[in-house]
Amino acid sequence: MEKLFGTDGIRGTANRFPMTPELVVSIGKATAHIVKEKSEKKRPKVVIGRDTRLSGCMIENALTSGILSAGADVLLVGYMPTPAIAHITKSLNADAGMVISASHNPAADNGIKIFGGDGYKLSDEGEEEIEKYILTEEIKTEHITGGFIGTACSVGDAKGRYIEFAKASVKGLSLQGLKVVLDCANGAAYDTAPHILRELGAEVVVLNDKPDGLNINLNCGALHPEIMMDVVKKEKADIGIALDGDADRVIVCDEKGNNVDGDHIIAICAIHLKEKNLLKKNCVVTTIMTNKGFDIAMDKKNIRVVKAKVGDRYVIDEMRKKGYVLGGEQSGHIIFSNHTTTGDGIISALQLLRTMKEKGEKLSNLAACMESLPQVLVNVKVKEKRDIDTLEVKKDIRKAEEKLGEKGRVLVRYSGTENLCRVMIEGEQKKEIQKMAHEIAHGIKKEIGG
Repeated sequence: MEKLFGTDGIRGTANRFPMTPELVVSIGKATAHIVKEKSEKKRPKVVIGRDTRLSGCMIENALTSGILSAGADVLLVGYMPTPAIAHITKSLNADAGMVISASHNPAADNGIKIFGGDGYKLSDEGEEEIEKYILTEEIKTEHITGGFIGTACSVGDAKGRYIEFAKASVKGLSLQGLKVVLDCANGAAYDTAPHILRELGAEVVVLNDKPDGLNINLNCGALHPEIMMDVVKKEKADIGIALDGDADRVIVCDEKGNNVDGDHIIAICAIHLKEKNLLKKNCVVTTIMTNKGFDIAMDKKNIRVVKAKVGDRYVIDEMRKKGYVLGGEQSGHIIFSNHTTTGDGIISALQLLRTMKEKGEKLSNLAACMESLPQVLVNVKVKEKRDIDTLEVKKDIRKAEEKLGEKGRVLVRYSGTENLCRVMIEGEQKKEIQKMAHEIAHGIKKEIGG
């Protein structure tokens, strides 16, 4: 069966398969149908929020139509970060939450992420069930007529609900005296994030908070933190915070303008939680993309590291199984399970700010707890995702692995959200690993380049 879902929902170019209005109607129908089967309510409720992409309105209308036609109600919350939908779904006692967003992708793309009524992203099995209905079974809705058709309404206090929820995650924290540069990526948090930081007392310099539907993630935000870093130095700020388009990830910089990625944020917070005896089972969950320097830093502090598959929901699954409280990815998807059910860029930034305040230290000092091994990441556009082991380039991969030995590693994998193959190499010599990565990337491009 054809796959619609990647590692983080359904995603693609808006108005092309699978993000066509016609298929989106089917996604709405399938989701509502499954929700109705599992709910004891006569009229299940589905929350829908979106980021600032121009195509969001088109997809929102199609998705709403599909859900209503299957006899479920829709609660529209407008522009809202992905993690806010997870919270609001629980807060409103809804049966599911749906986010229209392509996260860090360019403005031409869009996507759909689905949360259950518990605020957690759907399992692989849940996604497969929706795919089955969309691709192989027709959902009959002709019997749903008259008063059985669903209704849609806007939720006026959704923004306020999330703002108070985020502030409650650092209850009693005052950011008075801290100057923060905040890059909203012209995305879903352009309005909520500045409010949260200001209400906690911070002086906030806001960047990229004027979305026009096409400038989301455009040379800004978590994928392009360079402007934020420059502004931090010019403004003599204490920290820079860069969110992505749907604010489920965060990258920061210290007061000197140095990049502090997800690995460093997790390391800083893990050590602080351990010092306060709040790091459950003395363990953090990361992925295979995590820098080897993180493992070295955690080993020095006697903190155990568990590895999950790439994707924040796989990190969360591992955390839920064992009751761990902290996990995340180098990309800035970070989960503090005592506060959230999914990656939340704003709440992650707040936990880091709380650590800075409680320890009374500058971020540059805290970030020194970990030294990253030189790492190179090269993305190759591909037309198909053939098994890496069947490609000729496998010889170059083995050659690089043998040369690096125990002093580095090679990781070649396909993106779960884009038609890309990612070549990541770590080692002691930057020039050497750059050469290796580009040779492997060239081999991949030659065989399956798009």
